[in-house]
Amino acid sequence: MNRHLRWAVSVLGLSVLARLLWMLLSENGMNLVDLHVYVGGSAALLTDHLYDFTYAEKTPDFPLPFTYPPFAALVFFPLHYLPFTVVAVAWLLAIAAALYAVVRISFELMLGTEALRAPRWQAATVAWTAVGMWLEPVRTTIDYGQVNVFLALGGMLAVRSSRWWVSGGLVGIVAGIKLTPAITGLYFVARRRWTTVLASALVFGATVGLSFLIAPNEARQYFGTLLGDADRIGPVGSVWNQSLRGALSRILGADVESGPWWIAAVVVVAVLAFLAWRALGTDDRLGTLIVVQLFGLMVSPISWSHHWVWLLPMVLWLVYGPLRTAPGARIMAGYWLVTMLVGVPWVLSFFQDSIWTISRPGALAWLGAVDVLGVVVFYLWVIRSGRQRVRSGPEERARVTAEGATRGVQA
Repeated sequence: MNRHLRWAVSVLGLSVLARLLWMLLSENGMNLVDLHVYVGGSAALLTDHLYDFTYAEKTPDFPLPFTYPPFAALVFFPLHYLPFTVVAVAWLLAIAAALYAVVRISFELMLGTEALRAPRWQAATVAWTAVGMWLEPVRTTIDYGQVNVFLALGGMLAVRSSRWWVSGGLVGIVAGIKLTPAITGLYFVARRRWTTVLASALVFGATVGLSFLIAPNEARQYFGTLLGDADRIGPVGSVWNQSLRGALSRILGADVESGPWWIAAVVVVAVLAFLAWRALGTDDRLGTLIVVQLFGLMVSPISWSHHWVWLLPMVLWLVYGPLRTAPGARIMAGYWLVTMLVGVPWVLSFFQDSIWTISRPGALAWLGAVDVLGVVVFYLWVIRSGRQRVRSGPEERARVTAEGATRGVQA
């Protein structure tokens, strides 16, 4: 093990240990409110009271309901047989392992499997995992005991695989656990992998069918009345909600719901996402996946700050991807790293009187759009930089691609 890899492993080990000690020794370390919902809610799966369950011990101002499909409760069901502390510790360690896998696959999609065998890239993978542990989307995922890193890993594994049944099965399963990862299907549409798209739809349908088979009343309630009820998920106007709907609502002072403002914004973002995808190279799998996932985060009614774990692969793509030499790439990466390390939504949360209050001073409203505005600028940058790369000619593109593919070997 070379010196850089040893240092990276040490930093990652200390990061995981620090989080573990915080969880076990601090007063609020075991709050893990979402994990409590997963464990407690899933225990009610077979009682016809899954969607009556709420957890309010640590959240008295907003008792947290179980908001996922019944299939998710089936996946989480075994957890309630274990002591909660055991589940919490295992959850933290699993998040760290999943985050490492997300970083590794990100590098693999950019550089290829062979390059990752070089010590330099092994050290970079571990080091970026350690950095990722302290970025707000992952920090809050750990604080709440959320499932976001696991879902991102499912999407990454689906993209990594060339087997239609593996890719389609993974997308269908993660969409069955939480509907929003279904946006990954757009990646396979963009890649024209139609068999994978069909397989993902069939597997997702199977999760729905299994839900009706095991818990028919809960399935009817979820898919019949609860699906699409954003108010049940949480306060749309809270600064923690970094979706288009959340940002627009705070700026305009009232919930825009799915009205004209939101529709117009979605159309604009959809056009930008499409043009950004078209500006990417045909072999840029990670870039395509990032464009798709950011679009999903933007158009979802609720995208809590801890849902934005896809920002870490995006930073890696900006630093190491095919457009890394384009003007502004490092500035863009720095913007996202700084905002995530600081945790802008977390800072702004101290300035909101209530999570239910939408109207707020203009400066705070615009600062609260940190992720939404960042994505718009990112799309515009990709469109401009991608077109300039195309105009640079095949020789220059081949040189940049070859440089990225050989950096690991040279190390």
